[in-house]
Amino acid sequence: MIPFLDLKAQYASIKEEVDAAALRVLASTQYVLGEEVAAFEKEFATYCQARHAIAVNTGTSALHLALLAADIGPGDEVITVPFTFVASVSAICYTGARPVFVDIEPTTFTMDPAKLEAAITSRTKAIMPVHLYGQMADMTPIMEIAARHGIPVIEDACQAHGAEYHGKRAGSIGVSGCFSFYPGKNLGACGEGGLAVTNDDATAAKIRMLRDWGQEQRYHHTLKGFNYRMDGIQGAILRVKLRHLEKWTEARRTNARLYTTLLKNVEAVAAPTEAADRRHVYHIYAVRSDDREALRQSLDAAGIATGLHYPIPVHLQKAHADLGHRKGDFPVSEQVASEVLSVPLYPELTSEQIATVVDAIAEATTAKPARAALRVG
Repeated sequence: MIPFLDLKAQYASIKEEVDAAALRVLASTQYVLGEEVAAFEKEFATYCQARHAIAVNTGTSALHLALLAADIGPGDEVITVPFTFVASVSAICYTGARPVFVDIEPTTFTMDPAKLEAAITSRTKAIMPVHLYGQMADMTPIMEIAARHGIPVIEDACQAHGAEYHGKRAGSIGVSGCFSFYPGKNLGACGEGGLAVTNDDATAAKIRMLRDWGQEQRYHHTLKGFNYRMDGIQGAILRVKLRHLEKWTEARRTNARLYTTLLKNVEAVAAPTEAADRRHVYHIYAVRSDDREALRQSLDAAGIATGLHYPIPVHLQKAHADLGHRKGDFPVSEQVASEVLSVPLYPELTSEQIATVVDAIAEATTAKPARAALRVG
């Protein structure tokens, strides 16, 4: 069996460091926020090339507070994409604003800048591109359009820890950027966690208050806030994992390159595309197949776990039927959603396991086995 993700292998490789960090927090009794969270904020801000980082309990909370810090509220519109995890849209809805969709590019699966300007109205108060699967959206034209209209850009970087666009790190380009530390992410907590980064002092101060009941100081509630604080143990563990993140990222990129090389011999399946001006960190390695379900079943029978990210675009989800969209409104998102299949990719995955996955894909699609192209050692 080849698992989709192997968190046990990751934990085993850093067990002593993680255990010591958790015990350090238990001994300190700083269970909520505290020194470990504050230190992680500084370290992650530096990693993202940003001035400020504010740690919260989930990536969804980070998006919610970043939107509120941009003064988004009822009657406003926020532009994003329909091909994303539902939390991107839910965070917009939490503010009372209305999500407005633009379709994605067929190669990168990120916001299509050519379709952005037509979606802007007098009610548009923010643009939220999603850096999907570990690759950043095409930020230069997005930022240029936003600047022409005086609209802030909030980056949904929940899947893009360490991703780059023209040398700039995810989260550092817009007014703020938001990350998730759900366990399966490239930088994952041992539980839930999230964070917002920003270079704007006022935005940082507002998010910091909003996460902790709107307090400017204890029991002085300046804003109507939330209980979105990060646990001390998560902050300590994330500090440990952050020290390993670049090594893990390069291992992911190496494994992705091997997948892409081997899949060149499998005509029935398309490998993902890494844009020339970007650093893809491969949170997900999603191939495309015209017969995705048959391929999924075949890999499952071969003992290879897969994932679907995401089979139904948000505009077609029952929970968001109130937005009034129909099938055909965003054809690129709909086609991609029907074709993508995520295959195992993580730092501990071996080259032999990758070859096994590709051979199984080749067999399922009656294509030529790819193992002969593999050179180990």
